[in-house]
Amino acid sequence: RLGAAAPVCPRIRLLAQPPLPQSAAGGALPAPERHFTFLLPAGRRECFYQGAPGGGSMEAEYQVIGGAGLDIDFSLESPSGVLLINEYRKSDGVHTIEPTEAGDYKLCFDNSFSTISEKLVFFELIFDSPQEDEDGDNWAEVVEPEEMLDMKIEDIKVGDRWGALRSAVQSLLLVGL
Repeated sequence: RLGAAAPVCPRIRLLAQPPLPQSAAGGALPAPERHFTFLLPAGRRECFYQGAPGGGSMEAEYQVIGGAGLDIDFSLESPSGVLLINEYRKSDGVHTIEPTEAGDYKLCFDNSFSTISEKLVFFELIFDSPQEDEDGDNWAEVVEPEEMLDMKIEDIKVGDRWGALRSAVQSLLLVGL
């Protein structure tokens, strides 16, 4: 169906578990980290909305961990409607928005180019407020060299989980479980 628009799911807003902390002005602040895994059907587009405070930073990371081709289209739109990121047929991506604009960001994952294969998609959002950055600038003065080495080794172990998770999901999909 050339020229046909991809079906769009209703507006889905990421919810906080537990409740969001409150800012000094009384508004909800996003949790420092959010992650979500979902199944994106063939021929569909799913959009998620996440609020962010102004003046901080937001990192959006996604990875297709299952499905034929392991690729999707991805877009990220600011609260004022400006298209910040627009990628086609990618298996993963990491993007940092700095400084953030206060309001709801729109993240869309599009599999409308696929007529058969659904995709399993993982994404994560990490927020840093300006206050956190000011306090975190002197971390090297507080951390001992041995602790820095331990953190680097742990980072490598955590990073390796992506490959293990991806392999496990692909194996399950191949055997039809």
